[in-house]
Parts: sequence; structure tokens; C-alpha cells
Amino acid sequence: MKTEFYKYQGTGNDFVMIDNRQESFDKSNIELIAKLCDRRFGIGADGLILLENHPEIDFKMVYFNADGNESSMCGNGGRCIMAFANFLGIVKQKATFEAIDGLHHAVIENDLVKLQMQDVKTIEKLENHLFLNTGSPHHVQLESNLEILGVKEQGRRIRYGAPYFKEGSNVNFVKKLNADSFLVRTYERGVEDETLSCGTGVTAVALAMNYIGETEKNSVILKTPGGQLEVSFKKNGTGYKNIWLIGPATLVFKGEI
Repeated sequence: MKTEFYKYQGTGNDFVMIDNRQESFDKSNIELIAKLCDRRFGIGADGLILLENHPEIDFKMVYFNADGNESSMCGNGGRCIMAFANFLGIVKQKATFEAIDGLHHAVIENDLVKLQMQDVKTIEKLENHLFLNTGSPHHVQLESNLEILGVKEQGRRIRYGAPYFKEGSNVNFVKKLNADSFLVRTYERGVEDETLSCGTGVTAVALAMNYIGETEKNSVILKTPGGQLEVSFKKNGTGYKNIWLIGPATLVFKGEI
């Protein structure tokens, strides 16, 4: 069976995108999804995203990690599916779509895709890190030697360790650059490696850094190995609302496999 696909990337976080409005793709085939995401034996991606019909709003996003399993929310994937829907002519500059964590609003403006994230009600501050859920679970910790840190090794140890264990957490290492910008490197569960960028991860970092007073700004620049993202938000008691993830989302190529 031939499958038409599109490859998108958002600050180096790359995805196989498939128009599944006809429901022809077998979502239960974990091995197939993992193979399509394999960088040597398939197309190569951090994840696979299906765009599907929704009875009431613009479309539905179904996201799979590179290991073939359906996963929690992917921020950069959400921005890329908005760009994909615009490319297909389903939406113009604005859209509302459903993902695994609920409804999201998205806007295309000046070649950037802005994605509204879910409100964050609580942030856990622990001895040397913070933990919060921005659609996916995220461990956030400051590191002064971030440029030379072994992110894959350190991230894997934390991801499988207490209190996360098998379910695991994404792990973000952060270095403050100035009052409103931070360097971020992320180990992603499901990919089981460092990725060039993570949308829910940089969102978690921006909120966590504001929460502990490392920045007083409500718009934060996050620099990742794959490029630059921006997160804006409003503080809401002990949590945050009106959270937007902003950055580029680009079509790389189209193909058939």
C-alpha cells in the first residue's frame, strides 16, 4: 500500500504528516509508524501526525511518538499541523482543532505559527528541579554547563528514575542567558534521545523560570539547538493562562512510501 506523506519541521523538531481525512491509515500498526519515523529504514522523524476530520471544529490532530505509540500533546507538532492544514486549504489564518489534551486555537501571522496551549494550574518546585504538565509532563532543571552537558545520558537517567519510572517524563536542561531568554536542551520520552527542539518543553521552561523568579517577563525567548521559539503567558494565581507557543513551521518535502 502506498502512503502519501508530507515532512514538516518546527525549529528542527520534525514530523511525518499524513492527511487521514479518508481514514485510510492504520493507526493500530505500531511497527509501521515506528518504521516510517526511522531515520535509516523509513522517512525519519521525531513523530508522526495524522490530520483527521472533526464533526464540529476545523480538524483533529492524532500524534504518535517515533516509537509508534500514541502520545501526549506535542507543541511543535501542533504548530506544524496548523501549517499543514493551511497548505491543504482546510483553514486560512485561524483554526481550532482537537488534540489529545483538548481544544487548541492556532494563528498564522508573519510566517510564524502561534499555538495556544492548555492552562497550567500547578507547578511543583522541588529541591533541584521543577515539574509541570504543559500537555506533556516536563522535568525542568537549571544547568550552568549546558553547552557540554551529556543530555542523552543525563536525560535518560532522570526520565526512567524516581519518581517517573516507566511512564517517564520529558527532561529539560536550562541555562539563563539574560532577563528574558534561556538556552534549552530537551530529552524526549518516546524518541528516547535529545531532540533539536520541544514545544511543550520550552513552554514548561518559560513558565517554570517565571515561577521561580528567574524572569519577570511574560514573554520569554527560548533558544534551542534547532532554532528560536517564544512563549507568552499571563500569571493566574499559582498557575498560568493564555499561554502561546510561537515559532516557524516549515514544509520540507512531500513524498510517497
